Amino acid sequence: MPVTVKLDDLLHERRMTLTELADRVGLTLANLSILKTGKAKAIRFSTLEAICRELDCQPGDLLGYEGE
Repeated sequence: MPVTVKLDDLLHERRMTLTELADRVGLTLANLSILKTGKAKAIRFSTLEAICRELDCQPGDLLGYEGE
């Protein structure tokens, strides 16, 4: 899939665990893990907003595009 998720990099930069982020945004660890591994087929804007709020980033910091 040409859309990539850079959640792991952002968490590492902010020294935050996936569990801590899940607690802060009110999502299950399983759902965030699916997003982190790139297996998610979609993301709600409300989820994207919550993640960006907690990681103090822009959506473009979290998502990337790699052409085929």
